[in-house]
Amino acid sequence: MTSEPSDAYVWVWLPGATEPVVAGRLDHEGEIVTLTYGRSYLESQGAIPLYLPELPLRPGTISPLVGDMAGCIADAGPDAWGRRVIQNRRAGSDVDGVTDPSALAYLLESGSDRIGALDFQASATHYVARSLDHPMLEELAQSAERVEQGVPLSPQLDAALLHGSSVGGARPKALLNDGPRRLIAKFSSSTDTHPVVKGEFLAMELARRAGLNVATVELTEAIGKDVLLIDRFDRPASGSRQLMVSALTILELDELSARYASYADLADVIRARFADPIPTLRELFARITFNILTGNTDDHARNHSAFWDGAALRLTPAYDICPQLRSGGEAAQIMAIGKDGYRMSQVAGCVSHSSTYLLSEEEAREIVDYQIAVIESEWADVCEQAALTEVDRAGFWHRQFLNPYAIEGY
Repeated sequence: MTSEPSDAYVWVWLPGATEPVVAGRLDHEGEIVTLTYGRSYLESQGAIPLYLPELPLRPGTISPLVGDMAGCIADAGPDAWGRRVIQNRRAGSDVDGVTDPSALAYLLESGSDRIGALDFQASATHYVARSLDHPMLEELAQSAERVEQGVPLSPQLDAALLHGSSVGGARPKALLNDGPRRLIAKFSSSTDTHPVVKGEFLAMELARRAGLNVATVELTEAIGKDVLLIDRFDRPASGSRQLMVSALTILELDELSARYASYADLADVIRARFADPIPTLRELFARITFNILTGNTDDHARNHSAFWDGAALRLTPAYDICPQLRSGGEAAQIMAIGKDGYRMSQVAGCVSHSSTYLLSEEEAREIVDYQIAVIESEWADVCEQAALTEVDRAGFWHRQFLNPYAIEGY
């Protein structure tokens, strides 16, 4: 029987650095995970808090503000898909291990090339990256398919998919290197009843054409299935890494309290703590209305993030704009849009709450009008780019994209 780890060391790429340094130690203390910064880190020039207010630079043990682990640490851990890969890996091992890994085990067993600028090691003195191989896209697609089928991975496929086990989300995905480019590969799922991957491509490309700051995407195929390739915005060309935190962490919430996350509260934090708050609020409002116009109701707080430089926050490019299946009728966003709890998937309601984002109703309407015009004018071209069939186009149009309920009363 393998024993679960009782501690782990946090390594961080400081702003502009191309090599990590050890920042501190995580310890299991009952039901929670605490952080203790290392003395050398506290005394080093250029050290920054991993995130404020939850992990200030000070000596001694720091307990999480909410939940069982600091939010910025949880953000760097594997989400549903990554955990599934690790569970599959353990199931295929010859070792009689624990089938439900602990929080620290998930951090230590997921790939080192995780989103953001943190990694976790068993050593405070030697950094050893896990999964430095550069697997081919076909290998990754085969690995994802086996995990979905519940088939234990071979050592070769295990190594291929471990590389991406630290990526968040519930759908099959992995990390991929293509020369200097660092990519996330999202695969079609065996349970898909419509072209989900192409739907995300449509939404992301239309968002770019509508002027939103979004991650660059492209479509390809592997083993006969659609694959969405997404450029990683947390990996500058300099070879450094950028610290990131989710909106869930920014709002000082954990998974159990995620239902209380709201765009309105995020807008308050943007005014108080973000660099360039006015254009950031406009961008946030535009993302909300675009989500509504493209049927993305899965806009939970982990699907929004910000860069952290030790002092201020900056909104990352948008990602995971994924139209959700619907046929019509009433719909709601996961995060409330107004202080009054308004969350209906209607742009008219967004306009009436525009002051929350320091916009006049006229400015808000200009944003919505432009987005509708772009979706209508660019729809055919983007569908051609995605090689979408007429049947699938009809399945998306006026269901996810420009659903009548979304523009009702506008």
